[in-house]
Amino acid sequence: MGIVYLTRIEHFNAAHRLFNPLWSDEKNEEVYGKCANANWHGHNFELYVTVKGTPSSETGFVMDAKKLSKIINKSIIDIVDHRNLNIDVPFMEGKTTSIENLVIGIWEILEPLIPSPVKLHCVKLVETPRIFIEYFG
Repeated sequence: MGIVYLTRIEHFNAAHRLFNPLWSDEKNEEVYGKCANANWHGHNFELYVTVKGTPSSETGFVMDAKKLSKIINKSIIDIVDHRNLNIDVPFMEGKTTSIENLVIGIWEILEPLIPSPVKLHCVKLVETPRIFIEYFG
């Protein structure tokens, strides 16, 4: 039997500001544009979490999608939803709050929480209808 991929989609809203504290305001604006606005800006994020494995002979599931949702919500959504990524989210402390760094931080939290023998395959984070990041660890 081959590998099966299961994806769960969750949603959250969060604000952030892209800036490097070592740079001048002018340099930050040059690199990050409007995203360097000192008054923050927000996104309606879509989080896709894909796990992989072989379906159980007992349940037919790779993983119970409800359990996957609970893991995602408890460990990620409850922490980031309606928060400021620069100020309120411990796993982003000291990091530029780019979508790239955010998706890596999400992976690092989720990966050890996925029960064996299932494996985390991909975390995809959609920031806007035209921008998304996929991370495969």
